[in-house]
Amino acid sequence: MQRVSRIPTKKSKYANKFGVLILEDGTVFEGMGFGYSTSVFGEAVFNTGMTGYIEALTDPSYSGQILTLTYPLVGNYGVPDPTAKDSDGIRKSFESEKIQARGLVVHELSLTASHWNLAMTLDEWLYNEKIPGISGIDTRELTIKLRTSGVMMAALVVSDTQIDISEVKKQLESAKKYNDEEFMNAVSTKEPQTFGTESESIVVIDTGVKNAILRNIRSLGYKVIKVPWNYSLEKIMSYNPKGIVFSNGPGDPIKCVETMNTAKQVIEKNIPTLGICLGAQILGLAGGANTYKLKYGHRGQNKSCINLDNDQVYVTSQNHGYCIDPESLKNTDFKLWFTNADDKTVEGIKHKQKKIIAVQFHPEASPGPFDCMFIFEELKKLIGEDNAKR
Repeated sequence: MQRVSRIPTKKSKYANKFGVLILEDGTVFEGMGFGYSTSVFGEAVFNTGMTGYIEALTDPSYSGQILTLTYPLVGNYGVPDPTAKDSDGIRKSFESEKIQARGLVVHELSLTASHWNLAMTLDEWLYNEKIPGISGIDTRELTIKLRTSGVMMAALVVSDTQIDISEVKKQLESAKKYNDEEFMNAVSTKEPQTFGTESESIVVIDTGVKNAILRNIRSLGYKVIKVPWNYSLEKIMSYNPKGIVFSNGPGDPIKCVETMNTAKQVIEKNIPTLGICLGAQILGLAGGANTYKLKYGHRGQNKSCINLDNDQVYVTSQNHGYCIDPESLKNTDFKLWFTNADDKTVEGIKHKQKKIIAVQFHPEASPGPFDCMFIFEELKKLIGEDNAKR
């Protein structure tokens, strides 16, 4: 008798609530609330990716933000086991230890989830982590508004009873602005963490690092030592690292003063270094460049970037709201490495004399294309060990 394999299927349990999203310009979107019943305030942003909501929601770069997914149907493959880890103790399918976004906005929540790796539905996961979600709104209209007017503060309310919209508007007016928030103490590790047992290591300065970055450094054959965002260079060098990585993360890079000071010393001492996203901005600032906030940011999985070394175009995964000012690079020892094919913004820089490189996009993907995994190999080349263990 032939065995029939059944794919796990689960139904939503925390949906069909009252839900409202209110923007600071007064725009109101009413829909179906799901997940946890609560009120949150944050910067409304959108991501154009077609998949990867698990990785996106757990990306620390979304801390302080209410995430809108433009793909119309979300939740159909549910959520895997959040506790599953690889042999190094790094979570398998998640980019951090929890959901980092303050709320989730979708056009349609799939009320049934089915997948071979299913552990729970999306609404169940949000409920467990006390995160509200709203479904049934026109995410195209919302995205067009954010593209036209720029990202803005918003309130997301999910309730088991009717919502007083006028009261929520008052609360939104007095809510703390995204640009005024301090994120590092919330997203960075409090104590050093070690992954792997190799004798040679790379130190990751954690300003909100994604687990995929740790996995890719491990694949180079190095032990990874993750340290707090404000660790001094003296403490970092006590590990005798072969290289340093300045990670991704949320917020305005200009507020990471202590990390920036460390970056200045790293550049001066010519330590092989890679900066990713926020880490790229911090290295740029440390080298004398300026940064600025983009109107609505780059958040998606199909952002085309040009490598100026070979004129090759790469499709990249991105999630950032700040960028390096290209004009300010002229007064530094950095040169442009990658540029955005759409708006010509800075996507990568290289130091002219020293072993320092940085990219604005996410070479580790998760989610997104793997076109730029070679960036990690570039770090290995800077270290000068072509025979590093794999």
